[in-house]
Amino acid sequence: MLNRAVLLGRLTKDPELRYTQSGTAVTTFTLAIDRRVPNQQGEREADFISIVVWSKLAELCAQYLKKGQQAAVEGRIQTRSYDNKEGRKVYVTEIVAENVQFLGGGQGQGQGAGGHSGGFESQQPSSFGAGGGGRSRDAFNDDNPFANDQKPIDISDDDLPF
Repeated sequence: MLNRAVLLGRLTKDPELRYTQSGTAVTTFTLAIDRRVPNQQGEREADFISIVVWSKLAELCAQYLKKGQQAAVEGRIQTRSYDNKEGRKVYVTEIVAENVQFLGGGQGQGQGAGGHSGGFESQQPSSFGAGGGGRSRDAFNDDNPFANDQKPIDISDDDLPF
């Protein structure tokens, strides 16, 4: 079975960091993702997707992500339900993030000039290799030879795997 979601959008508000009773960090935020095709009135609509992040990655997201900032999220789709105060069953669909890339400032915050600001992966094991552990911004940029470079990449067709 395969359950993977890859999303690119902007945060609708600052992330909310909380801790479970056992002390595990959990951060939630919502990504607004524009639809490709305008509606009948010619307006672009957006989908608002709930994101849940756990452990060290949750703390890093709460620290570095802000409202309006662009982020890429890779994770799995999860559904759950609970009974609200009125006794009605509420169904929730959300993305449990395993990898989050911070892609730049919010609107009007210089996002065109080297907008990449780092990326972090969950420490939770995954069959897709997302177990790299949290890294600081500077450590990530030191590991990435293309971060904030904006120069063309010199690569031959022989080096491409396809």
